[in-house]
This record gives sequence, C-alpha cells and structure tokens, in this order.
Amino acid sequence: MTEEELRELGKDYSAGNIQVLEGLEAVRKRPAMYIGDVSSKGLHHLVNEVVDNSIDEAMAGHCDNINVIIHENESVSITDNGRGIPVDKHKKMNKSALEVVMTVLHAGGKFDKGSYKVSGGLHGVGVSCVNALAVEMKAEVYRNGRHYIQEYKYGKPLYEVKFVEDTELSGTKITFKPDDSIFTQTEYDYDILSSRLRELAYLNKGIHITIADERVKDEEGNIKKEDFYSEKGLEDFIKYLDDNRETIIEKPINIEGEKNGIPVEISMQYNNSFAENIHSYVNNINTHEGGTHLSGFRRALTRTLKSYADKSGMLAKLKFDINGDDFREGLTAIVSVKIAEPQFEGQTKTKLGNSDVMGSVDQMVSEALSSYLEEHPKEAKTIVNKVILAATARHAARKARELVQRKSVLSSSGLPGKLADCSVRDPEKAEIFLVEGDSAGGTAKAGRDRNFQAILPLRGKILNVEKAMQHKIFENEEIKNIFTAFGVNIGTEEDSKALNVDKLRYHKIVIMTDADVDGSHIATLVLTFFFRYMRELIESGYVYIATPPLYLIRKGKKSKYAWSEEERHEIVKEYTGEDGNPKNISIQRYKGLGEMNDQQLWDTTMNPESRILRQVTVENSREADRIFSMLMGDEVPPRKDFIEKNAKYANIDA
Repeated sequence: MTEEELRELGKDYSAGNIQVLEGLEAVRKRPAMYIGDVSSKGLHHLVNEVVDNSIDEAMAGHCDNINVIIHENESVSITDNGRGIPVDKHKKMNKSALEVVMTVLHAGGKFDKGSYKVSGGLHGVGVSCVNALAVEMKAEVYRNGRHYIQEYKYGKPLYEVKFVEDTELSGTKITFKPDDSIFTQTEYDYDILSSRLRELAYLNKGIHITIADERVKDEEGNIKKEDFYSEKGLEDFIKYLDDNRETIIEKPINIEGEKNGIPVEISMQYNNSFAENIHSYVNNINTHEGGTHLSGFRRALTRTLKSYADKSGMLAKLKFDINGDDFREGLTAIVSVKIAEPQFEGQTKTKLGNSDVMGSVDQMVSEALSSYLEEHPKEAKTIVNKVILAATARHAARKARELVQRKSVLSSSGLPGKLADCSVRDPEKAEIFLVEGDSAGGTAKAGRDRNFQAILPLRGKILNVEKAMQHKIFENEEIKNIFTAFGVNIGTEEDSKALNVDKLRYHKIVIMTDADVDGSHIATLVLTFFFRYMRELIESGYVYIATPPLYLIRKGKKSKYAWSEEERHEIVKEYTGEDGNPKNISIQRYKGLGEMNDQQLWDTTMNPESRILRQVTVENSREADRIFSMLMGDEVPPRKDFIEKNAKYANIDA
C-alpha cells in the first residue's frame, strides 16, 4: 500500500470513530463479557443473578421465602420477602436508589460491608446487567408499608419510581423478559432452573424456595410446581446425591462451625462406588475448579485418616503405599464456606484464591474428623478398609496401565489394529468416529473422508465403568483401544484420571450408534466412561454425538430424510399434496447404521456440510454425577423410577 493510500485511509479513522459505550449499552454490545454467552447458559444465568440477590438477603437474615415463576411468554418473575430495595433518593446520583441499582453497573449494596457481610454477587453487574439484556423489566418494591414500581425497556426506565399503594408486604419482585434479538435461545429449561434452586435450598437450610412453570399444566389445569426446603442443609444434600448409591456408613459425617472467623460447613459420606464426588461452594457459588477451601479439606482428610489407620495397625500388612486418591474413592462430600471478601480467580468465579481459608478448613476438618473416628470405631474401620481396597485396586490398575502402554510402544504403529486412521496430523482438523459394531464400522470406513476422518469400531457394549474396579477398566480391550487411538495416557500413579490432553490426536470425537435401544445404551456407556475417566475432553468441547436420520421417505424418484416424527409428518404432507393419499409413498425406518450404504451414511451423518452433531457439555457436574450413578449404578429402584417418569418423553421403538 502506498503512502498516499495510507493517508487516505487515515482520514476515515479519527476520534469520531472511537465508540464510547455509556451505561448499560456496553452490556448490550458485548453481553458475553458479562454473562458468559448468549445461548442457553447465559439465558439461565439471568435468573440466577436475580435469585442470588434474594439469597444474599436470606444470608443476611432478612428473607426466608423466594418464589420463581416461568410465565407462558417466557418472562420470569422472582419474588422474595426481604427488606425490599431502597427507594429513597441516592445523593450522588440524584435519583431513586432503586433506579440506580437497576440501571447502573457496579452499583448495589454488595460493596457496602455494612449491608451484606457475605454475598455471592460480588462483581456488581447483577440485576442491572439483566435489565440491559431484557426487552422489558418491572421492579416492584414492598418497603416500609408502601408498594413502589418502576418499569424499563432495554435497560432504560420508562418513568420515575412511583408509589402504587399501601401494603403489609415486604420484599422485592423482579419480572423480566429476555431480549430475543440478543439471545440465540429464549425458552427456559425448567430442569436447569429447578436444579439450581434445589441446590440453593440445601446450601441455605431453613429457606423456602419454590418454582412454578405456567407453561405446563396437568389435566385439571394445575401448573407445574416444586417446593424446596431443607431442615438439615448439607446432610440432606448428601443423602440426595447418594440416593442412587449404597452407602457403607450409616449416617453422613457432618462438620459445622467457625474457624478463624470463617464459617465452614461440610458433609461427607462413603459409598461402595469407585468414584470421587466432591463439590465445593463459596457463598453458594459452585467453585467447579476448587481452590483453597477444597485443598484444605483434601489435605486434612488424607492426613487424619492415614494417621488413624497407622495407629490402628490396619496398614501393617500392606506392601505398598496409599495416596490421596485412595482416601477419596467412593467419597461424596460437600464443602461450603462463607467469606466476607472472597478472591476468585477470574470472572467465572470457579476457583477460590483466599490463602487463609485453606488453614481454617484444614484445622476444622482435622479436629472434627479425628473426634469422629475415635468415637465411631466401627465406621472408622469400615472407611479404612475401603481405603485399603482402593489402594489395592489402584496398584493392580497401575500394572494394567503399564501393560497397555508397553504394548502400545512395542507395536509397529502404536495404534489399535481396528483403527482406520485419517491422513491429517493436525488435531484441530482431525475427527474420530466411535462406531457401534464392525458392520457399521465397515460402512463408515467406506463412506468417510479419509483425509480428516478416522473410524474406530466398538465391538458390542463396552464395560460399564460405574460398576467396575479400576484395574478391570484398564484391562478392557475396547477401552484400551480408545485410550491408545486418542493418544492420551491412561492416568498416572499420582492421579489415575489425569490425561495429557495436549497429546490428543483428534479434537472432534463423535459417538455414532444405532438409533434404537441398544444404540442408546452403548452411547450412555461410552459417555459414562468419558465422564468418569476423560472429563477433560468433555469440558474442552471435544465430544459429540452423531445424529443419524430416523426415516427415509420416498415418492417416485424424490426422497428426503427425517430426523424426527415431526419432520416425517411434514415430508409426507409435502409429498401427498392436496390428494392426501400416502399409498404411493414409501417410508423406511432406520434402526441401525448398517441399514444405510456408505453414500447414505456420508450424506446424512458424516458430511460436515449436512450432518447434525450434538455437542456434549456438562451444565451441572453435580447433577450429571447423580444421573450417571442412577442410570449405570447398582441401585435398581431409582433407575426404575426414572424410567417410569421419563418413558413418555422417549421416542425409541423396539
């Protein structure tokens, strides 16, 4: 580019081109910066932001009832019986405090230590951010015997705060409708919201939380509704989480108190599973990545249990060391702390950084657990025996891992013989299909694009890892092939589930099974294995489920595929036209991948231009853990109950 052209270009870029976003315009311009994304996750985050304000009122001791209603038009109302947002004039802003809270970022009582000792929403974008992303919002305040109201459109107030009437109520009601020009999805998922509200009820014992869905009514016209209330808090939470597992001690171990000014509440329970299931919270925020509170818990648990086991002489005959993993196998635990000024690593609030919290949790767990073990010798012996069993299984698993990795190194290519690999070596461009059966695997191999698509056929149903000891998992042929094909390690001695994801050979892993009951079962088995032993792949967004069509509809030389009953009806309607006669239409129901030839499989299920892939994500790891345990664990009654409740939603023919 010449100097003259550069000068001409410069004329079009001056101070006038610099956009200054004022007020809530910044939120509307870059919503993902404030709520994570504009899909389902961000949509539901809006409700959580408002509910968190009510929970903060409850933690401050001013509220014990919170009600959430999903209206028919996808607007949501959140009501509490707290103190009500102040409505008097804010001196600095020269307008009502309610309007300031609703329309100004980084405004609210959370920054005033006198208003809230403990709070979850410490980044201060909360309800004003929700207002900015709503087509319309209404704030109603019941305070000091008076009812006030203010309405907004796209975050801007329609009028000043006004008095409505006298009232005996106290609290706040927020109603808003998300902006469909911003969100890619505006339909609320009842299960996602109810799961979070149930969690909050357990974390804050003594608070009544309800959710109602006006979109769903029974035959008598009653709307769908649930009430959540917990008298014992985390102890009830543990029982809920372990409902699908067989516990090995009669009651959960509960620890509650304050250490160095930090309130700590912990409940833990050992079961006969092989999974570690620990969830940590700070001020009701689920810290998915853990942090100092979780480190303090793990450190104290390992040290205290090992000390007791050594003193009891139960480890005397063990010929190898035990490590931290062994003490946590089969453990379900919830660690909850309340901190005045938590330091989170990043905007996502998923990892606690306060260094003093580690010592406080460590001390409290060490003292309480030592007392428990001394006072409950029978339960203590059961727990130590579980630890010894875990250590023995881990030792056997290490030998199995070493054997797999040694065989991998000794083979000519280091890859499974059944793997039809792709040509490209860039993981970001490569994808692998885990295909049910050798027959469908053969079709997939013939139909694929060899440049970037690899095929690994799975023979039959892989091992159910939910009910298998670790060494059995690493000895399983199909699972060994998956590890080897992916190019990742099969754990380490320090962490049996650690993956060297940087060595992963494919950044798109597609589970492709038949569209029938057996295919669904195989897909669930594979997903259970990924969730328990390769969760990093799911969290990195690498795992997908293929969606083969259910029907092929033909009329003469014309043909179309349908992926649902609705599509099938639409295509039949299109083909029959005005005569409505379906006699000259052929409908083929695909139950197996093998019923398609290689070209059909490519066109419908493997071609990136036309296929439908469903990405596997974990919205709620706690609930996912519970569902996998229920579906694939030993306990039959919870699974039977789940099937009976959800069978009407399934669309799987025999």
